[in-house]
Amino acid sequence: MSHLLRTRFKNEIVCEFLPPKNLKSNNVIIFCAGMPTYPGKGGYEALAIHFSKKGYWCFIPRYRGSWESEGEMFKESPEKDVSDVIEGVSKVFVDAWEGKNFVVEKPEIYIFGSSFGGPAALLNSRNTQVKKVICFSPVIDWTTMEGTIEPIPKMSTFVKEAFGMGYRISKDGWKKIEKGKFYNPATEQEKIDASKCLIFHAKDDDIVLLDPLLDFTKSTGVKTYVVKTGGHLGMAILEKRFYKKCIKFLSGK
Repeated sequence: MSHLLRTRFKNEIVCEFLPPKNLKSNNVIIFCAGMPTYPGKGGYEALAIHFSKKGYWCFIPRYRGSWESEGEMFKESPEKDVSDVIEGVSKVFVDAWEGKNFVVEKPEIYIFGSSFGGPAALLNSRNTQVKKVICFSPVIDWTTMEGTIEPIPKMSTFVKEAFGMGYRISKDGWKKIEKGKFYNPATEQEKIDASKCLIFHAKDDDIVLLDPLLDFTKSTGVKTYVVKTGGHLGMAILEKRFYKKCIKFLSGK
């Protein structure tokens, strides 16, 4: 299969997905996209096709309150959206077009997160079904965004003006983010299983700064690979400089 299917989890979360050829496979990848962006971009379809050919079920969810999904963003943490997808894949879910039922028996979950999606990935690492988490330029501490080119006040205005109803932010959503005690790995380290996590970051990233990550990895022990250049890395799994390291980490080596 070379095109993405669609389903819903919890009747709210619209999720693109692609099954592997062997439907009995229990290997699952969930891609946690950045924000603001349309999750259909950024090579996610290519990633899903690539990994489905390697035997993985691939899922690309829309966070609650974003794009096709129901609800308000930041009413609850996007971390929960991803945990609901984790729960949902092991139950019957339905292809919206053909009405075909799917289920993944005893899924082993691998989560890839980029930028805004990084916290959703990292904060689910203690889930017993999650085997590995790989992040690219994840936000570690929202309170440090003031020193970047994307401070929260500017971002909140931009998202509203540039993306309209693509994101429906809850009334106090941005304030919760700005305070740094909500959807924030730096202040929720008890939710992080460092042994499952690998983070890639670039020194010249001016959107998510390196120093907060270095403080985080020092206190948690999360494995980190820092490159000199690359800026704010997207979901760069297939790049030659990252791919072998990702595959090696996924295999537990």
